[in-house]
Amino acid sequence: MKIFLLGFMGAGKSYWGKQLADHWAVPYYDLDEVIVEAEEMAISDIFATKGEDYFRERESMLLRELSRQENFLISCGGGTPCFQDNMDFMNEKGTTVWINPPLETMVERLTRKKHKRPLIQDLDDQDLADFVEKKLAERRPFYEQSRHIISSDNITLDTFTKNIEHA
Repeated sequence: MKIFLLGFMGAGKSYWGKQLADHWAVPYYDLDEVIVEAEEMAISDIFATKGEDYFRERESMLLRELSRQENFLISCGGGTPCFQDNMDFMNEKGTTVWINPPLETMVERLTRKKHKRPLIQDLDDQDLADFVEKKLAERRPFYEQSRHIISSDNITLDTFTKNIEHA
């Protein structure tokens, strides 16, 4: 089983990644955490000191490295599918799942955790909603290439797994 979870920040990728990996008894990786560990610095520091191009190359390399395993579940960063032909790669190597809750749900979640996300921490609530809407529109064409789309934010683990297993 090779599963890639995709979606915008605040979609629930990390939450569902842990739940699903436990359910299927497969190794779980949060790609952002793997990058932080490999680089020994926060993602915001990588962007600031080495630039986005470096980050995206490293992200793609680590994605491919992790994907060599026989079984895994990877929660990708929100931008992962949009660079380095990562979306095509993930669709070739495994099952892609776009977690796509309503915009309002993501904004609400992000508002509560803005202090943990350097990209949005200085935005007021309206600017945050505008930012999420704009970025989501940019990334949607990539996310829509996913093999499965989970659009509800009120879904059970059982329903989530059945959507993937029986599709």
